[in-house]
Amino acid sequence: MILTGSEIDAAIQTGEITIDPYDPARLSPNSYDWRLGGTIRVCAGALDAAVPTAFTEQSIPTTGLVLEPGLLYLGVTHERTGSEAYAQMLNGDRTIGSLGIWVHVSAPLGHQGHAIRWTLEIRAAKPVRIYPGMTFGKLVFLTAYGIPASYQQQPAKYAATDGIDISRLYEELPGGVL
Repeated sequence: MILTGSEIDAAIQTGEITIDPYDPARLSPNSYDWRLGGTIRVCAGALDAAVPTAFTEQSIPTTGLVLEPGLLYLGVTHERTGSEAYAQMLNGDRTIGSLGIWVHVSAPLGHQGHAIRWTLEIRAAKPVRIYPGMTFGKLVFLTAYGIPASYQQQPAKYAATDGIDISRLYEELPGGVL
């Protein structure tokens, strides 16, 4: 079940959900409108799952940054979100899609106990200017059934990072760079 906006707000007030920074005006009937953070990584050239992805990292200027088709961009959410009680689902929204931006289509699930600023996969169909702090999608909170298992209590698949993360498959592929 998806929490309503008022239930998200109530869970924030009791500490069951973390959204930092939190703005109640960003609540929707069934979600929270999350924003794009101020840093982006540009991954140009061929990608190979067996080696770390090369990138350049930059701040997104207040005057905006034009995304170009054919490049993979890795961004980050402005908000840090999490909950021990609820799972999360992070998606882009219609307003971003209407600009020809595909955002975060491959890994929308945030496990219970996972409190993070999300790494975002971003692609542009046409050149499009983005801005730091702009609304970029919707976050929903889901009731999980069964025995809760906090993500923080599970064996880590990869070492923890802070902020934007590249693919880490090279750490598990045979013959990959370790």
